[in-house]
Amino acid sequence: MIREIATNLLRALVGLFRSRAALLAENAMLRQQVIVLRRAVPRPRLKAHDRLGISAITKVFPSLLAAVAIVRPETVLRWHRSLWKLLWRRRSRRPIGRPPIDADTRSLIRRMWKENPLWGEDVIAGELAKLGHHVSPRTVAKYRPAHLPRGRGQKWSTFIRNHLGQTWAADWFTIVTLRFQIF
Repeated sequence: MIREIATNLLRALVGLFRSRAALLAENAMLRQQVIVLRRAVPRPRLKAHDRLGISAITKVFPSLLAAVAIVRPETVLRWHRSLWKLLWRRRSRRPIGRPPIDADTRSLIRRMWKENPLWGEDVIAGELAKLGHHVSPRTVAKYRPAHLPRGRGQKWSTFIRNHLGQTWAADWFTIVTLRFQIF
C-alpha cells in the first residue's frame, strides 16, 4: 500500500515536468481504454479504431506504452507493425506494366504508320515528340497496324547478288585437322 502511494507520488512529480502534449496524449489513451471497458459485454473486444488510436499514441509517445492497461505492450507493438505493413503494402501497390497511352495518341500513331510507310518506329516517335506526345519507339511499334507490310529491307540473296563484285573472300567453311589446326 505504501509502495503504491510512493509510486503514484513519483509519477505525479514526473508528470509535472512532462510536456502538455504528452499529458494530453496519455489522457486521451486512458479515456479510450475506459470507453472500451465500459462496453456492456463481459470481455470487451477492441475495434479497429481503438487499436489505431492506441498504437498511434504510443508511437508518438513511446513512454505511454506502460500506461496501456487493457492489453499487453507487445500487443500494441504488434498492432503498430501490422498497421505499417498494411500502409506500405497499399502505398507500394501499382499497376503492372507501362501506363496505357490515350486513344488519340494511338490513332495518331496508326495514321502515321499508314501515311508514311517508309518511316520506322524511331522516326514516328521523334515526330510524335515534336507534336508533344512523348512515347518510346517500342510503344510506336506496339500500335503498328497489323496489315501493313513490314519493309525489312532486301533479302540475303539480293544482298549477295548486289555485292558480288566487292566480295573478294569469304570464309564459309572452317575445317579443323586432327592436330586442331585450321585448314
